[in-house]
Order: sequence, then C-alpha cells, then structure tokens
Amino acid sequence: MDTSSTPSRPDLLLTHGYFLAEDPKEQAIMKPYVPLGILYLAAYLERAGFAVEVFDTTFRRFTDLEDRLRQGPPSVVGFAANLMTRANVVRLARVAKEAGWIVLFGGPEPPNWAGEYLAAGGDVVVEGEGEETVAELLPVLRAQGPDPAALARVSGIVFRDASGALVKTPPRAKLADLDALPWPAREKVDIGRYLETWRKAHGAGSLSLITARGCPFRCNWCSHGVYGYSHRRRSPKAVADEVAWLVERFRPEQLWYADDVFNMKAAWLVEYADELERRGIRVPFECICRADRMTEEAAAALARLGAYRVWIGSESGSQRILDAMERGVTVEQVKTSTALLRRHGIETGMFLMWGYEGEEIADIEATVALVKDAAPDIYFTTVSYPIKGTRYFEKVAERAVATTAWASGSDRDFAVKGRHSRRFYDEATRYLRRSVELHRLRSAGGPRNLSRVPGVFLAAKLARMRLSRFSDEVEA
Repeated sequence: MDTSSTPSRPDLLLTHGYFLAEDPKEQAIMKPYVPLGILYLAAYLERAGFAVEVFDTTFRRFTDLEDRLRQGPPSVVGFAANLMTRANVVRLARVAKEAGWIVLFGGPEPPNWAGEYLAAGGDVVVEGEGEETVAELLPVLRAQGPDPAALARVSGIVFRDASGALVKTPPRAKLADLDALPWPAREKVDIGRYLETWRKAHGAGSLSLITARGCPFRCNWCSHGVYGYSHRRRSPKAVADEVAWLVERFRPEQLWYADDVFNMKAAWLVEYADELERRGIRVPFECICRADRMTEEAAAALARLGAYRVWIGSESGSQRILDAMERGVTVEQVKTSTALLRRHGIETGMFLMWGYEGEEIADIEATVALVKDAAPDIYFTTVSYPIKGTRYFEKVAERAVATTAWASGSDRDFAVKGRHSRRFYDEATRYLRRSVELHRLRSAGGPRNLSRVPGVFLAAKLARMRLSRFSDEVEA
C-alpha cells in the first residue's frame, strides 16, 4: 500500500484480523486460505453499487492495519471475527473508534458476545449472513450514523439504544438462491501470494471455495452462528463454472471445498462429477464429510471428482459420548465410511475430541480402539471447549471459568470445573499415538517394523499408566 497519499474514502472497509506472521502454529503448517466470507460480502456490496475496500491481513502486520485506520479518511469498517481473531479485532476496533470510524462486527462469534463486542468499540453487530443486512445498513449509517432509532428499522443486527440497553432486531431470512450471489471478490486479495506460500511449503498451490452454506445437524458443541441449522446448495453447474474460472485464471494444483458437509447428498455429487467430466476438469481436493452420509455412490463420486483426502468428524470412539454430543453418527458408520473411502483410493483424516462432558478412561480406550480399527491416514486431537451460543456451553456454563480476560482470549480459554486436567488429556493423546503406532507396526510386520515393537509397546504402556495416575486431577 502506498502510504504517501491518502486512500479514497470507501463506503465500507472490510477486514478480518488474522495475521499469519503472528501465529507460530499456523506458520508451522503453512496452509492459508483467502477469507471467503468477507470476499463474498465485498462482491455482493459492490454489485449493489457500494465502494468496498478489503484489507486482507493474512500476510500483513498488525501495525499495517493500524496505520490504515489512522490514515483514514474514516468511514465504516467491518471486522469479521472468530475464535482465533477476537483479541486482534478488539484491539483494532479501539484504534478505529479513536480515528473516527463507525465499527461493525460480524462473523460466527460476535452475535454470541454482542454486549462485549459493543462495549469494545462496536456500533453494530451483524447477525447471520451479512450480504442483505449490510446492504441495508450502509445507507442508514451514511445518512444518520449509528442512530438507534434508525438502526431499529434494520433486521439482523444488535446495537445499544440511547439508554445503553442491548437491542436485537428481528432475524433476517437466509438467502435462498446461492446461485444468484456473485463469486467472492478474489481480485481484492493477493491470490498469487497464497498460492506461492502453499507451493513453497507443500509443492502444490491450493484455493478454497464453497458449494453450500450451513449444516442442518444438531451437534450440541458446534456453532451455527452465521448460517444457522440450514443447508442451501449451489447448482452443480454454478460450482463447475467457478472451478473452471479458478483453474483457467490461477492454475491451482488442488482445491479445498470449505463446506461444513460436502457429502450431504450423493445425487448432487454424481451430478457435479458429471458436470466437471463434461468439461474435462479434475482437480485434486480435500473436503469434510459426515460418516452417516457416506454411501458407495457418494464415495465413487468423490473419487471421480478427484478427492485425495476426506476428513471425517469422528470426535469419539465411544458411542455413549457421541450420543451425548447429539452427533447422530455411530462408531460403526465411522469405521464403514473410512473403509469405503479407502476402497476408492481416498485418504481419510479424522478429527477427535477429548474432554466432552462425562468422558472417562473407558471412553478414551474406545477412541483408541476406533483409530486402530478404522486406520485413518491422519488424525488430530483437541480438547473440547464450550462455545458461547451452543447447547454444550449452556450445559457447563455454571462450571465454565475464563482463564484469560475476555478481550485478550477466546472461548478456547474456558476451563470447566470438575473436568479432567489438561495433563490427563495430554497423556490420553500420547497413549493414543503410541497405541496406534504399535498396532500399525504389528500389522505391517517385517523385521524392521517388528524391531521397533518393544520400544513402542513400553511407551504405550507408560502412557496408559500415567493416564490412570492423573485421572483424579481435575480443573479447579
């Protein structure tokens, strides 16, 4: 950005507050994707006649955005916030207010903490999908500023009235026709930088897109803050048009379909595969799928489309815990889906969650057994945390204790009184990894693998002993 001259005054400056350079964990992974949410919003608003500036923070420094906000001229700034970026956007919002900007917050987190975000410098919190709401809101702000009487006529927002009381206007209906939306305004970010970063770290560049919005399933720990319990899908032709354009314009080596559930309907996958085959397009990709929606037809279509890895939200190998989560998935379905994908030459990744309410060592043992039996190619573990706005949060709210100040932390920082300690779950992960490694060595056979068995066996045994040793430790 040329700071020698004052930028033009946009109707809206959009940003998201994620800085790759300040995230050591992500730097180790190096798989950044463009902020699709604000790019969809930017494209929609520009088509409606608004001047929109996007400040993509991914490859910038915190001070770069501070400088842009102070430089002005001030107008309206919209911050997309999530669990990862709360601390950054709150700090930046204060800078924006000092510089005279009207501050909007949107994304999955602000509606759940509307009072806190407004107290941190926000004028308006946007709930749900932002396209229609912000298009209605901007003319109001331009004419009258954040006047409570004027804001009250806009659906889908939260603000404070003249007395300081929180006002929530009626929710806005979800967008019904996703095909009518313009594609994300990717020209407003440096796509080449994203691809270059991927290629340098992994040898292949990846771009993201969505085919649908929302997830209709009711897992009680999962946030549905933007799209609600819905599932609206673009037509296969519309998605194929976008993929064809991405391939022609940017030449990515792979794609990430960022849908919450990519295999919602096998018939759609088949039709989409047919559409891409007619165009001679086949780009390797990753996606997230549900085990209970994985059929032979769906797996075959995924293989035709070029899926090289499918992620399954397994969460636990204990059916008791899955039922408590209201996952609507069985352990057997997880096993069946991984086997089905393997037969079609597709790798599987598995997400696992420790620490859900009521989990004990027997449930951890069941998870270890699941991973050994299902044999995913990759698996990741995390410790559950209560997200504000979910039924899981409501269940543990009286025992949930923030370990950091709200403005500098996130919902990930909640401790749950009475739950096993973090040390206990660290040992659970060690036990899982060593047990799975031992199982794979024994299954593979051969002198080289079998020679490693005694050492790994001992490591697994010790981890299991420590798991029992720390089982009485709880979060205070």
